[in-house]
Amino acid sequence: MINLLRLNNIRSKKLRIFLISVMLILIVAGAILFKLYSRIFSSNIDLKGEATAYLYIPSSANQEQVIALLEEREWLKNINSLEWVMNKKNFAHHIHGGRYLIKDKMNNNDLVNLLRSGVQVPIQLTFNNTRTLEDFAGKIARQIEADSISLLTALRDKKLIAKYGFKPESIIGMFIPNTYQLYWNTNSRAFMDRMYKEYLRFWNADRLKKAKKIGLSPVEVSTLASIVDEETINKDEKARVAGVYMNRLKRKMKLDADPTLKFALGDFSITRVLNKDKRIDSPYNTYKYRGLPPGPIRQASISGLKAVLNYEKHRYLYFCANPDFSGYHVFARTLREHNRNASRYHKELKRRGIKRR
Repeated sequence: MINLLRLNNIRSKKLRIFLISVMLILIVAGAILFKLYSRIFSSNIDLKGEATAYLYIPSSANQEQVIALLEEREWLKNINSLEWVMNKKNFAHHIHGGRYLIKDKMNNNDLVNLLRSGVQVPIQLTFNNTRTLEDFAGKIARQIEADSISLLTALRDKKLIAKYGFKPESIIGMFIPNTYQLYWNTNSRAFMDRMYKEYLRFWNADRLKKAKKIGLSPVEVSTLASIVDEETINKDEKARVAGVYMNRLKRKMKLDADPTLKFALGDFSITRVLNKDKRIDSPYNTYKYRGLPPGPIRQASISGLKAVLNYEKHRYLYFCANPDFSGYHVFARTLREHNRNASRYHKELKRRGIKRR
């Protein structure tokens, strides 16, 4: 009887030890699993009160640089846990440059999966009112990954722009001011290719037909439109101004366009063109040479391009700024009438004390 009781005690003791061991194992396993779960699925992004933000990853970035970008913005709660998940998912070999939408309270698993996928959010690239290639390159570089130097190099690459059918003097006309959707990690060549496609899309069959009907090529339309854009900011007046220049072209008259002279002088801030300015020897001096200049003097706006393609039919050959300084112009059919209009405008300039800057 005693032996039986002793045997039962031994069995009970072993059972307790076994159960305690199992419980300890479960506790340890649970702790490990909880730690793993926390590393993978617990929130690790804090956007400081913002619901979303964008992360820009350079095309050449490595894993350490991606982590550094997140750390610089102070978005990470735990760097080590993110690095652990990245290593487990072999992130170093699946890095894609681009612009990514990051959400507040994002966990490491979702973050790494997003960055591994390469599913980035496109940007809305916008440009307008650009006069020089340098300004254009700078404006684009502030919106995409390509820097201004690489963009300007592409814009001045004679062989490259020749493939698109342009020359150094006319390449600025390939870029139609608008808003375009594309990816942030676009390089300079990809940007050029995309803009050429947009140029061809703009110059559809209908617009090509209109250009042919008025006797101008698309580049010539852009060139004249760039002059019209400089002459007036009022869209409702552009077609009339375009009509003046078309009348002069048809009559083989010199365009006598002040904006082309400002371009030749390299100074668009000039408020009054003087007679001495008209003596500059430049193919852009339309006071000296007949016809259109070699290329656009700026990026022509869509409204300017449409104004030329649909220019107003009239008999005006001259125009000058309205002396009421409304931004509009007064138009004339004869030189005598134009001189009277110009005289009134110059008297008003003098009265207001406006001199050449």
